[in-house]
Amino acid sequence: MTERTPSLSAEPGRSAALVSALLRGMLAGGLGLGSLAVLVMMVWISSPASDSGPGGAFHAAAGIWLLAHGAELVRTDTLSGAPAPVGVVPLLLTAVVMWLVHRAARDVMEPDDDGRVPPSAGSVLCLVTGGYLLVATVVAFYAKSGSMVVRPSSLLFPLVPAVAGAAGVGVWSAAGRPVAAPSWAPVRLHEAMVRTRFAGRAEAVFRAAAAGTMVLLGGGALLVAASLVWHAERVQASFLGLSGDWAGRSAVLLLAVALVPNAAVWGASYGLGPGFALGTASTVTPLAFTGRPALPDFPLLAAVPAHGPGTVLNWAAAVVPVAAGVAIARFTGRDGEACSLWETALTAALAAVGCGVGTAALTAVAGGPMGTGALAEFGPVWWLTGAAAPAWTALIGVPGALLLRAWRLRQYGSGGSGEEETGSVLDFLVDEEVSERQRSGPRWWRRRGGEDAAEGSEPGPGTGTGTETGTRTGSPAGVGSVSVSPPSPSATSAPLRGATSWYQEDAGAVPYDFLPTDPWHERTGGDSPWTSGGSLWKSLSKGPETPPAQPPEAGPANSPESASS
Repeated sequence: MTERTPSLSAEPGRSAALVSALLRGMLAGGLGLGSLAVLVMMVWISSPASDSGPGGAFHAAAGIWLLAHGAELVRTDTLSGAPAPVGVVPLLLTAVVMWLVHRAARDVMEPDDDGRVPPSAGSVLCLVTGGYLLVATVVAFYAKSGSMVVRPSSLLFPLVPAVAGAAGVGVWSAAGRPVAAPSWAPVRLHEAMVRTRFAGRAEAVFRAAAAGTMVLLGGGALLVAASLVWHAERVQASFLGLSGDWAGRSAVLLLAVALVPNAAVWGASYGLGPGFALGTASTVTPLAFTGRPALPDFPLLAAVPAHGPGTVLNWAAAVVPVAAGVAIARFTGRDGEACSLWETALTAALAAVGCGVGTAALTAVAGGPMGTGALAEFGPVWWLTGAAAPAWTALIGVPGALLLRAWRLRQYGSGGSGEEETGSVLDFLVDEEVSERQRSGPRWWRRRGGEDAAEGSEPGPGTGTGTETGTRTGSPAGVGSVSVSPPSPSATSAPLRGATSWYQEDAGAVPYDFLPTDPWHERTGGDSPWTSGGSLWKSLSKGPETPPAQPPEAGPANSPESASS
């Protein structure tokens, strides 16, 4: 009768959470589409010589929205009359729509103020993705009647994996970004991951790879900005010549801003060496600009280098991959983790591979066909850029990480010579191991002070910094006592080694130790109540058999009379 029965509102609450996840996915798709439609309609309204009605503007917005997800469009209203593919994805719009999916999935996983438990991660992933794909399907059917038709095969790939990946990252972020094996994985896999500290190593690899990729993109953006300034006259002429009114120029400016991340990827590919293609017969690299380019009239394309062999300024673009390699070396051991020589080299090498994978993925969507014939190839080649990125970053990052590790060990070992130098290096390794354990969460060892307390020691004023000496004395009850010496002045005044290091997060960390494996009654040296037949408990319950002897009082030997006699 006193058992607590499940609440009758639990099942309706779970159903409401599932419906909310589906609606949030649909809302994310509608919000991105609506924002883009508003911009397109503003340009259409402000254009004095528009050759289409509002239906054409809505069809254009639908096509651009699908293109932002990686879907390939086919233009049917070309001058030649032949359909022309459009495969260059505006990466800025892609980042916006993917962020909306990510935020929708993350918000569903967060608990409400009412205490409602969110649904499972798999349910949220499927429902948010499904709701978003419903909107994409409706938009694809609507765009079918316009001048830009989406290819059905591109809806399955890459649109579906892109949406599912963004939703999965949102669910993972809501869960705290764990780096661990799933619960259904074998126990041996969990043990191996804990033993090898897989979570910390994977986090270091991901952090260094992301840093290298961002430095590559930032360096590419700087190259594009420098080229725009260098060819300012050509860029201005292209911008003013595309349209005679400010409404058209505003549309060109918005399109150029949406393609700025693409230009950064192109610049990164140029700095890595493979460069990019301007048609099927032209390639632009730091060494030379060869072939006859098929250049559409556009401001960003007006900033390409001059035709012919490269100069010293073109070769200076190699600074970009060098900076990316330095970033990988710097972020490989940013927290000062106590890694061996091979672990450091492996972490930097894996980070270089991750940088190459990310660069190849971005390159694959930053370019694509812009038509037929000479415009069938436009932009960098993903597999060439993806191979050049890990080669450059590994060449710079692995030796740089090893040199940085040696410099840090030398820095901690330069405080003295002999035993002092060895002690400094060992203190460095112990401190970093403690920081790694604290970042990894609770483990199966405890503080050394807990073991001392179990043995009967009492903390003194010098706990933590002083030294404890003394002898254990017996007592009738079997309880020991420890005499604690006051802390030495050198121990209390000397600062902790490595406490103010620039890379250490927890300066006041206390080392942990493993629990002892021997039984407690063997450590205390006393009798166990389970092995002595209970005699110990009987002696404790009876108390002491004889009272302790009283000290003798002062006798007459100390009196004045005894002295006089």
